[in-house]
Amino acid sequence: MLKINNLHASVEGKSILRGVDLEVKAGEVHAIMGPNGSGKSTLASVIAGKEDYEVSEGEIFFENDNIDDLAPEERAHKGLFMSFQYPVEIPGVTVTNFIKTAINETRKAKGLDEMPANQMLKIIRDKAELLEIDRKFLSRSLNEGFSGGEKKRNEIFQLAMMEPKLAILDETDSGLDIDALRIVANGVNKLKSKDNAVVVITHYQRLLEYIVPDYVHVLYNGKIVKSGDKDLAHELEEKGYDWIKEEVGV
Repeated sequence: MLKINNLHASVEGKSILRGVDLEVKAGEVHAIMGPNGSGKSTLASVIAGKEDYEVSEGEIFFENDNIDDLAPEERAHKGLFMSFQYPVEIPGVTVTNFIKTAINETRKAKGLDEMPANQMLKIIRDKAELLEIDRKFLSRSLNEGFSGGEKKRNEIFQLAMMEPKLAILDETDSGLDIDALRIVANGVNKLKSKDNAVVVITHYQRLLEYIVPDYVHVLYNGKIVKSGDKDLAHELEEKGYDWIKEEVGV
């Protein structure tokens, strides 16, 4: 589904990614961990196509298509979804209207008509119930005055509505208490299937108690230096990241 070959990227002339290789197949959950400044959020942003970053070398393939030259919205229309560490507020645009616009723009890009209003409403209600979201929440302005947990829950609601093929969750656990973390993680787990994939970017092992990864990768100094299963996350929680530097010589 996603294949990254020797990816190098920089921002404002500063090299961040220094040769990342990664392959994610349908039905898999991958966790990317690493210390601050290792390049985790940069990797997520480059996959999503954010223009602040310059790719100097390497390739990104999504479902066997090279997406290096695609704009962020084109990648989204192909089935890429990214939740942001710091979601933006959009006063005056309700959660429901934002979702309606996003879905219909994707349908338009695929040559489809807008989704009938009654069908849209039913899906919105079904997904809100699945994720334990109060309907009053859906009439609020997007992220305006939202708590950290509400912002993250809203992003998982967007994920549920858009039904992407690949979801990249950039530090979804940031600022969440245990209850909010559990609700967000339960939502992700309910949306997983053999036909989609999830990449979770996190500092901490605690999220991975709820969203159990098939693979864990350690990103250090712009490279994936070690990969393993969920036990690697426990080892990182116990030992920190310094032992990685000693073990792999970075």
